[in-house]
Amino acid sequence: MQSLRFISAEALVSHPPGAQQSLDAVAHNLYPLLFKASYLLEQSAVIRLLLERWPLEEFRLGPLLGPSADHAGDLRDRACRACLEACVRGLADHVLQGEGRRRLRVADLTGIRDVQVQRCPCGRALGRWGRTELLARTCCELQKQPCATRRPIEVLADVFVTAGNFEVVARALGPSGPGSLRVRCLSLRADSLDPGQLLHVLRLAGPRELRRLEVVHNVRLHAGHVQQLLAQGGFPRLVSLTLPAKAFDAPPASTPASDGEEPLLASIAWALSRMTQLTELHMAFSTLTGKLQTLLGPLRTPLRVLDVGNCALNHEDMTFLANCIHAAHLEVLDLSGHCLVDLFPATFHRLLGQAAPTLRALTLEECGLEDRHVGALSLALGTCRRLRELRFLGNPLSGRALRRLFAALCELPRLRCVEFPVPRDCYPEGSAYPQDELAMSKFDQQKYDAIAADLRAVLLRAGRDDIQVSTPLFGSFDPDIQETSNELGAFLLQAFKTALENFSRVLKQME
Repeated sequence: MQSLRFISAEALVSHPPGAQQSLDAVAHNLYPLLFKASYLLEQSAVIRLLLERWPLEEFRLGPLLGPSADHAGDLRDRACRACLEACVRGLADHVLQGEGRRRLRVADLTGIRDVQVQRCPCGRALGRWGRTELLARTCCELQKQPCATRRPIEVLADVFVTAGNFEVVARALGPSGPGSLRVRCLSLRADSLDPGQLLHVLRLAGPRELRRLEVVHNVRLHAGHVQQLLAQGGFPRLVSLTLPAKAFDAPPASTPASDGEEPLLASIAWALSRMTQLTELHMAFSTLTGKLQTLLGPLRTPLRVLDVGNCALNHEDMTFLANCIHAAHLEVLDLSGHCLVDLFPATFHRLLGQAAPTLRALTLEECGLEDRHVGALSLALGTCRRLRELRFLGNPLSGRALRRLFAALCELPRLRCVEFPVPRDCYPEGSAYPQDELAMSKFDQQKYDAIAADLRAVLLRAGRDDIQVSTPLFGSFDPDIQETSNELGAFLLQAFKTALENFSRVLKQME
């Protein structure tokens, strides 16, 4: 639905020269309407002009692009390169105006959702890394410009920093000159940085402002680094924390305490307990055997999101998890990489029972689920009446077992998304699990298609055509990895080269 006002706005912005001549006569409260119409039609010249002349004290991108009474469409999943570049350049133009014409105080550039397929006319996306690079370069350019005003514009941003843009981001986050854009970092994703670079950019970003912190993939941290990281400012507003693989490993030079205590782990747990707004914690691929209670026990706020996939949890950890305060509040849970039904059948059942009133998404990838486990798994899932998403890729289940499981899943009224593994029948007999990427991709496509059609038929017969099913062999689409894949590839090659050089040096020393 579009109002007559929005249709009129579209007509005006469709002719940029006319729009430019008319803007001075347009009421200030119509600027948001003109902006959304310009974004919808990809009129980048008009967008830049609107930002340059923005007459209001706030510009908030997410709400401006979201559904409204004048236009019900949601444009927040359009990360259109032309439009977003025009926004930032328009902000720069606004800064360079005389003090008398400037009213803008806050520009919130958050709220964009990065998706796999762009719906904008150009089809060219500007991802989070690209948006960070553009904003940082613009800030650095403005720092060189003479400007009479003393009031900078605060720009709220989701920042993605890697080795490729570290220098320019660090300069942009530094002290801003008079009249420039002052970046306030609400979320920070860091990849391909060394620990020193990570700590430096965190100091500049301001830990007290951060809501989300993602340290991923190629940032090599150990427990000593994590302790240093969390000690910076306390992160009082942090809602979500993601740490990379092996983040809780002891530092290389450390020696185990004789009494079995781990001071570093206790220090990290204490720092986490001070984050009173923390509700999301991602610790996948860290060895946490026997450590879960130490880490999560002191937390003051119940967690809503917990990722402990491939963390080598033992019976003590699972027992704590099933009985702790967090269990009754979990909305998203990842337990991948653990043989749950084999090793912890009763505890796993109790955990899902505790989480059932709130649980929306459950991931059980590579959990060693076999045909003989389907009954117990179905029973445990049966209590999760609010479950919307279930992912269990990488499990050696046959087509027959999957049919039984799908029949049980039809009873979950809110279920909408299921990611299931390639059935074991489609691989050569005796194939080993878990599989590497090469083995995973070598299956009988015709047999898979037939079984997948049978599974969809199970859903249709039960009247559950509202459940979307798929088998993404190599995981779901990740816009951040997609955008920086070339840089990550170069980083991995350099790391491999360095490892070979070190190995060669050791061999020569042995000789």
